[in-house]
Amino acid sequence: MKLTILKEKFKKGFQIAERATSKSITLPILNNVLFETEKNFLTLSSTDLEIGIKWWGLAKIEKEGKILIPTKLISSLLSFLPEKPILIEKVDNFTSLSCENFLSKIKTYNPEEFPIIPKTETLEYIPIPSEILVRGLKKVINFPSPSATRPEISGIYFVFSKKSIKLVATDSFRLGEITIFLPKDSFLEKEISVILPQRAAKEMVSIFGGLAKDLRMYINPTQFSLESEMEETPHPEIFFVSRLIEGEFPDYQAIIPSKFGTEIILPKEDFLKQVKAASVFSGKNNEVKFKINPKEEKIEITSENPEFGSYSSFLKGNIKGKSLTISFNHRFLIEGIDQIEDKEFSFQLTDEEGPALIKPIGREELIYILMPIKAS
Repeated sequence: MKLTILKEKFKKGFQIAERATSKSITLPILNNVLFETEKNFLTLSSTDLEIGIKWWGLAKIEKEGKILIPTKLISSLLSFLPEKPILIEKVDNFTSLSCENFLSKIKTYNPEEFPIIPKTETLEYIPIPSEILVRGLKKVINFPSPSATRPEISGIYFVFSKKSIKLVATDSFRLGEITIFLPKDSFLEKEISVILPQRAAKEMVSIFGGLAKDLRMYINPTQFSLESEMEETPHPEIFFVSRLIEGEFPDYQAIIPSKFGTEIILPKEDFLKQVKAASVFSGKNNEVKFKINPKEEKIEITSENPEFGSYSSFLKGNIKGKSLTISFNHRFLIEGIDQIEDKEFSFQLTDEEGPALIKPIGREELIYILMPIKAS
């Protein structure tokens, strides 16, 4: 193998590819990145057997081949190289990286021992702009809870239909659902649902978050893939694949209340400011209490900590229904309201122990369900 590639391009590609490498002691082969050449492209591949990444970059290829190089060495070296073209050449069991007055020789390993990253077997895909997918994922990505006994709630639940994608996540105490409306109808004739691991979703946000282009989304019963295309030429640039979580996601629709005893319209920023102030005195269980008075159209927000003291404030709002005193985990409450981009939001309550629903006013693309803290 012998090739030349711009340092800036190589660094960008390597930083993407290395995200899937493992630090496995039992499988040290996964601690490497596979370099391959074909025609005018350098391909970098990595996997930890749960996710896999391929990146393609244009390069001047003088001799084709493939090599396997330790991730840590390249990652440590890259920041010191000047912004000049890098010559990569394999000689015997070593690969040299030369850039201006820098020269490094790195011991390589047998590329034939590296696992094969699954390819996309179908030509049918769902097109989706990267910024729309990433924005939706960010709204629910922190809600799943790692669980050995209930792995189905450890990821993001995707429900694909012809015109939309729903993203759902829960940790049993709160649940978020985002509806992404597709700019073009998909090829699907019936709903398909899969559960993507939380880590894979976070890597997707990191990798595709800075891109302003359409992605191709491929799904099958065992894996989920995303692909972006180069700007310079019609060729893939990044291919991301992840295993799926087996199991049935909970029937979350069953817990969404159909009727509410109290409905409130509140200013988002003022409400958040008071809840965050109350959180200073919330104690170990993060409890903040809300006393809702429809007659006075007022909510009193309180918290108390035996060691430090107490907090009390009130906020005016449009309140309909019955009076209610209810407590919530302030962290869960804030995280849900933070996902709403409007100045006001709807806060709907069933009773002191039933689920609450938070959503934008007059729109259904985001709903957030939160269970209250039961009175002791």
